[in-house]
Amino acid sequence: MRREQTVAVDSIAAVSMVSHFALTALKGIVGILFNSYALLADALFSLAEILSTVSSSLTDAWRRFYERKSPLSRQDPAQKAKSLLPVAVFIAVLILLGAVQTMITTVTAIFAGDILAPGYVAGVVVVVSLVVNELIFQIQYRSTTARAEKERDTYVENHRYSLYCSIIVMLGVFGAMAGHALDIPMMLYFDPIVATIVAILVAYRAYIMVRKVINSTLATTLFREDTERFIETVQRVHGIITVEDLRAQEQGHYVRVIAKISVNPQITVTEANDIANRAKVLLMHRFSHVNDVSILVLPYDPGYPYKSNQLGANDDMPNLLQ
Repeated sequence: MRREQTVAVDSIAAVSMVSHFALTALKGIVGILFNSYALLADALFSLAEILSTVSSSLTDAWRRFYERKSPLSRQDPAQKAKSLLPVAVFIAVLILLGAVQTMITTVTAIFAGDILAPGYVAGVVVVVSLVVNELIFQIQYRSTTARAEKERDTYVENHRYSLYCSIIVMLGVFGAMAGHALDIPMMLYFDPIVATIVAILVAYRAYIMVRKVINSTLATTLFREDTERFIETVQRVHGIITVEDLRAQEQGHYVRVIAKISVNPQITVTEANDIANRAKVLLMHRFSHVNDVSILVLPYDPGYPYKSNQLGANDDMPNLLQ
């Protein structure tokens, strides 16, 4: 059942991405053909959103792959994620160049006074894109209600900024159209002025994109002596036999902890998960700068030549030669 839900969520996300691409292309083409700087800037804003989402998804998927492959490997997963940093920076630079070009074009048009009113098709496309984006958001948000609360909040916040941008663009386009209809030349400047504002927002988004990728990939692994207090804290949790390994990574002002613990092999999986959760809560409560904890639980094994804990209670076979 859970697998079917995951497939459905992935399908909705794929359809959403394709729809956003189609709307972005439509806004760009209509903006060029029907003299709307604001609609062109809105298309650039949508493209920046798409590229930012793709870059974040690639970075997260790359890191999760290496953590799943070996959660406590000697090779830091964050180091693997660094290979995507040039790609993300390249994308951000392209977005920034597009924003700068848009600002130069609109400012030049404003001072030159060569402003034409947007065509009525531009107004229709603005309204249609606003309605479609809201519809996609409602569908995708309902499909992500089972996800982490932090992820949902981020998704809602990004949509809020996109909604505000679309409303500003709509005001600029319809303001310029109204100025043409009412023969008020000053109102024709609504469209390029709004385009300049949106271009500034796009440039700021490119900056946020670079900062986010750098903070998430350039994580520094702490030295062993710096993790001793984390090990001592985890060791105090009732039910943990030993802490096999523990690593702490600096991510900006916060720390991420990855630990491997051993527990009694005779307990249930639920009890082992409860022990791991208690250790996680204790670490995050005692150390305010720890914002993420991943714990791998393994059954305790004293190793050869001692009797293995994996043997049954009725196993009377000797462990050593008699």
